[in-house]
Amino acid sequence: MANRRGILFWLGLVSLGAVGVAASDGDGDRNGTRSGWLTSRADVAPVTNATYGEECGSCHLAYQPGLLPAQAWTQVMDPAALADHYGDDASLTETLRAEIAGYLLAQAADQASAPRSRAFAVGFDAHAGTGLPRITERRYFERKHDDVPASLVTSNPDVGSFSQCNACHRGAAKGVYNDSRIDIPGYGRWED
Repeated sequence: MANRRGILFWLGLVSLGAVGVAASDGDGDRNGTRSGWLTSRADVAPVTNATYGEECGSCHLAYQPGLLPAQAWTQVMDPAALADHYGDDASLTETLRAEIAGYLLAQAADQASAPRSRAFAVGFDAHAGTGLPRITERRYFERKHDDVPASLVTSNPDVGSFSQCNACHRGAAKGVYNDSRIDIPGYGRWED
C-alpha cells in the first residue's frame, strides 16, 4: 500500500511538471515576457538608465549594454563616432555622452554575469574591421542566427535588418531573447 502511494505521488508530480511545461510554452503576451504560468526572465540585463533609454531609444531599440563588450561601447561612444553613428549624426553634449558612456561601460558584456551577455564579449578585437562594432557581427550573434534565412529578415518589410531585434524577439526591450519567444513577422514562431 505504501509503495502504491509513492508511485501515485511521483506520477502526480510528473503530471504537474508536464502541465507546467505545456502551459509555459503558451503564446503569452506580445512583448515576450509572459509565457503561460511562468514569466520569462531577462537573459541580458534590461536597460536601467533613463537617459540612455531616451536618447538612444528615440531612434532605435536602446540595445542592452550586455550585447557588446566595453571596448566596443568605447568606440561607439567616441564623439567622432557619434557624429557618424552608423550613417547618422547622433552627437550628444559632453555631459550626456559621459553619462551614457559610463553606464554602457559599467554594464557591458564583459562586465555582466548573464551567460548570454558573456557570450557577446568573447573574441572581441577592437582593431578588427573598418567601421564601428556591430552586435550583428559578433560571433555569438552570427551563430545564433545562422539558420535564419536572410530573406525572412532583410526582405521582410516588418523587419528589414537583423539589427531590428525587437521585430522578432518580442521581449527584446526587456532583455528577453529566449529562443522560444521568437516570432518573425509574416512567418510566425521560429523553432531552431
